[in-house]
Amino acid sequence: MARITKKQKEARAKVDPKNLYSLQEASALVKEITSTKFDASVELAVRLGVDPKKANQMVRGVVTLPHGTGKDVRVLALVTPDKEAEAKEAGADFVGLDEYLQKIKDGWTDVDVIVTMPSVMGKLGPLGRILGPRGLMPNPKTGTVTMDVKKAVSDVKGGKIDFKVDKTGIVHAAIGKVSFTADKIFENADELLKTISKLKPSSTKGVYMKSIYMSSTMSPSISVEVKRA
Repeated sequence: MARITKKQKEARAKVDPKNLYSLQEASALVKEITSTKFDASVELAVRLGVDPKKANQMVRGVVTLPHGTGKDVRVLALVTPDKEAEAKEAGADFVGLDEYLQKIKDGWTDVDVIVTMPSVMGKLGPLGRILGPRGLMPNPKTGTVTMDVKKAVSDVKGGKIDFKVDKTGIVHAAIGKVSFTADKIFENADELLKTISKLKPSSTKGVYMKSIYMSSTMSPSISVEVKRA
């Protein structure tokens, strides 16, 4: 069993596991209980009353966080030559097509998001076994398959994230960094929760949003009160 450090004990002492904190309280508290030497990520885990095995209860969406994620997102734009300039202008880290398709085929996946065009998707199909498990396969539903490459890259660079419920019914999402102010953490978290709330499947019965937990890398979890159905 791993030994609990003095700082971890101090952090746990500040969180009452029986208490439900408001989103604003949690946004401030998560900063207090984080003692990592690096700029830790702040995450939300939202447990939903859905059955992900049923197609009509799958919750998936995109949200643009008001203050971004605080992370330098590496974007690969798989585009035809006529779209390369706008992809580069928007800030894509890697731009091209056939040479990157070959690199991916050879095992290279050192990116966070891939943006592409409808006409290129046919070439990506054979790479599904590489990209799919890593969550890198572009999808029209998340805005990463589009003719407006410039906007897609800009959105991703500016804090747009996609999320989906996992097989256990939980949505996990990084919503900022501990270096953010408490207000920025709150506003990013609030935007994500509002978006999830709007995506409630009509087939869902009973309580939709069951529990919310906020934490940072290596910190205790903070139970957040649920105000939305």
